[in-house]
Amino acid sequence: MSNDGVAVARRNRTTRTADRIGKIPESSTVRIADVASMLKRRGENVIDFSAGRAAESTPSFICEAAIQAMESGYTHQTPARGIPAYLDACAGKLARDNGLAMDAETEVIATAGCKEGLLLALFAVVDPGDEVIVEDPCFVSYQPEIALCGGTAVSVPLHAANDNRWTHRDLAAAVTPRTRAILMCSPNNPLGVVHTRDDLEVLRRIAIENDLIVIVDEIYDAAVWGGRKHLPIAGLPGMRERTIGLMGMTKSYSMGGWRIGYAYAHAGVIAKMIVVQQHIMTCASSIGQHAGIAALSEQGIALMQPIWEDWEQRCMHVADSVNEIPGLSTVRPEGTFYVWVDISRTGLSSMQFASRLLEHHKVAVVPGDGFGTQTDNYIRITCVRSPDDIEEGLRRLSAFVRSLQ
Repeated sequence: MSNDGVAVARRNRTTRTADRIGKIPESSTVRIADVASMLKRRGENVIDFSAGRAAESTPSFICEAAIQAMESGYTHQTPARGIPAYLDACAGKLARDNGLAMDAETEVIATAGCKEGLLLALFAVVDPGDEVIVEDPCFVSYQPEIALCGGTAVSVPLHAANDNRWTHRDLAAAVTPRTRAILMCSPNNPLGVVHTRDDLEVLRRIAIENDLIVIVDEIYDAAVWGGRKHLPIAGLPGMRERTIGLMGMTKSYSMGGWRIGYAYAHAGVIAKMIVVQQHIMTCASSIGQHAGIAALSEQGIALMQPIWEDWEQRCMHVADSVNEIPGLSTVRPEGTFYVWVDISRTGLSSMQFASRLLEHHKVAVVPGDGFGTQTDNYIRITCVRSPDDIEEGLRRLSAFVRSLQ
């Protein structure tokens, strides 16, 4: 090979990126939200129904706790597990609100939101080649994170005929000798399903029969509507030692930018997650943890209650209003703050629908194709925007759909 050829080969090696990243898609939720933010910076009047963020800023009592922590010098890294007072607050919340008695010193870890918590959990329990069963549809980051850890995601569809719940038959059929874990979201994003004890019993039986770990994203545990209550699967017989729960404040407390959460699990699993934490993040934000102490207190939850009640009204209003638009249909969410809208009668794919709606009517929604294998007839709408944005966004959405007819 000539000197020029060697130089070209070396440049190719230098600029080459990892194959595993090339196989992972962008996050459709983050991508659409970023585009909406860019258009707003350019002066476009965009209504953003895409990212899972509420119109409200972080409540002042949480911000004040963070300011006090900074002024008191709590700006340095913490132990990888987290600040003892924060871990106590997390364990206290789990006991008080969820009926789970977790040891704050050994069974809880502070995380940089649920996404990082999931990554820690997967690295702790999944070896290369292991399979992880996921819901279809599921949150857009689940399968990419599994792939990053060397695992293989196995999608098991949720069927409308079964109210978007797994059946024992469907779930059992997906289990193989390589299955290591089941990953689920409860309450479910994007479907808005709040799982009942009967739903969770299906998972419990499969997990125990096949010696599996269940990883549960519970970030929306406070966002449950119609008098429902979030039920952690860890509270069911035989599940405490085989469940990894992921919780946090990014959603229900309007703290998306704080990137603060926590995970709970058997002490042996948490110990492995701490090792991963030491090398990936060192620790969750010290300031965020002090803010989280205020958020998770009994007083904090009481202060949040009126906000959550208002969010419920907004969610129901958006769902009912969507159903009044000819060509669209949805159901009232049982939890979370999204509506999952069937657009099949428009004749457009979810990406076509979302792209044209943003381009021509300046409304950002998330196309459904990023959530699963049978989701291209859906879009996801975030319902907890401001009342004015909700009304204007719904008006524009209706005008767009009518223009297609």
